[in-house]
Amino acid sequence: MKVGLFFGSFNPIHVGHLVIANHMAEHTDLDQVWFVVTPHNPFKKKSTLLDNYQRLEMVYLATKDYSKLKPSDIEFNLTQPNYTINTLVYLQEKFPDHEFALIMGADNLKSFHKWKNYEVILENHHIYVYPRISKNKIETQFDGHEKIHLIDAPIMELSSTFIRKSVKAGKNVQPMLPKHVWKYLDEMNFYK
Repeated sequence: MKVGLFFGSFNPIHVGHLVIANHMAEHTDLDQVWFVVTPHNPFKKKSTLLDNYQRLEMVYLATKDYSKLKPSDIEFNLTQPNYTINTLVYLQEKFPDHEFALIMGADNLKSFHKWKNYEVILENHHIYVYPRISKNKIETQFDGHEKIHLIDAPIMELSSTFIRKSVKAGKNVQPMLPKHVWKYLDEMNFYK
């Protein structure tokens, strides 16, 4: 089975995430897409993050009606801060019959050469890149690389940060969230 790993804090998961993941599952050779909920990104302030299990619950609620989309808490038990290479090694050992690929935005590909052991990742895994709005084409040292696939997915300019700020400001964000996620978020009074 070929699994695309979509990493993120998903704080909260929104319809943009679902559109991209579903596009990858339906329009590429990936059999499933796993939303890997990251416990703590070393580049983000931890104080803005909801609890790991609350974010995982939202991913579960968002994906439960989609057979090819799965929530994953695989990083919750790995040493923090964690690096993608460690997660990939762990997953390959745990699921030797699966082939794992990464899903990332074109903006992340630009800094991919700064990732820990990025050469090893590229040697052993394919990377599926979805477009982001950019004034110019995002040039990278990986243009034309055989393991990097630029996917013509819909461009989704929606961010969890925007949603959190809008909730705090009392705005209606319901159309931006999967129905079950909106209900959970509202009931729990998150981001207010």
